[in-house]
Amino acid sequence: MSETFKGVAAMVLACVIWGLSPLFYKALAHVPPLEVLSHRTLWSFVLFIGLMLIQKRMGEFLRLFTSARVVVLILIAALLISTNWGLFIWSIQVGRAVESSLGYYIFPLVAVLLGAVIFRERLSAVQWFCVGLAAVAVITLTIGLRVVPLVSLALAITFGFYGVLKKRLEAGPVISVAAEVAVLLPLALIWLYGVHALGWQGLVGRNLGVFGADQTDTLLLILSGAVTAVPLILFSYASRRAPLSIVGLVQYLNPTLQGAIAIFVFQEAFTIWHMIAFALIWSALALFSFDTLRKGSKTG
Repeated sequence: MSETFKGVAAMVLACVIWGLSPLFYKALAHVPPLEVLSHRTLWSFVLFIGLMLIQKRMGEFLRLFTSARVVVLILIAALLISTNWGLFIWSIQVGRAVESSLGYYIFPLVAVLLGAVIFRERLSAVQWFCVGLAAVAVITLTIGLRVVPLVSLALAITFGFYGVLKKRLEAGPVISVAAEVAVLLPLALIWLYGVHALGWQGLVGRNLGVFGADQTDTLLLILSGAVTAVPLILFSYASRRAPLSIVGLVQYLNPTLQGAIAIFVFQEAFTIWHMIAFALIWSALALFSFDTLRKGSKTG
């Protein structure tokens, strides 16, 4: 079995976990999203610390906090990824998984646009056309539904800017995400204390504090750490072994599974306007992927 095959297999598995994660968070739909997000942060931190201790990478992890510039980048990245995670959890809980799926389809094109604006990366005519198709898709959905798809845009934009910051951090995905959950951990612990001891209700106006009170919910909240960490570890493994062009293509499996679950399992509305918007996005991604592969074959 070649290293490339192992890398592609790891990437497929990572995207399957990400793509099926709406089923996991839907099972926790009765738990307020901030409570779920806090547990996701806590148990991710526990898993990452255990992994780094096993791999003897704690020194590498701690060195990230010796530079003021790096700490600022970690703090901003933590804010962006926690917003993205929280919004994703909320969208699944309130029946907006279709919008969530669309957001993760738009993200690659947002990333390309940010690369052009921030890093002055030159885009080809085909890439600009793909970005334009994505914009037309969003405008079409806005006009058709008479509402801006804010969830989709927020997920794509927060993840896009998160990617910009990750490009400036000289650390692998596992170490950098461990640092991000580490700086979020105090807020998560404070919130969980407030929920359990002080009856805090948060954004949704209800309080549960289910951890320890219900065995199923307790287990699911603990597993949220693995649902977060395992695909990131697989992604890290894949990115070192598989060509980046293939890694990029396989990532579309994630929003495809999310969309299928939203429509066929959650039975969310999927109007003609959604169909047009998704068709435009799929066309843009197909063209973008073909262009990327074509350029890769010329340089390879």
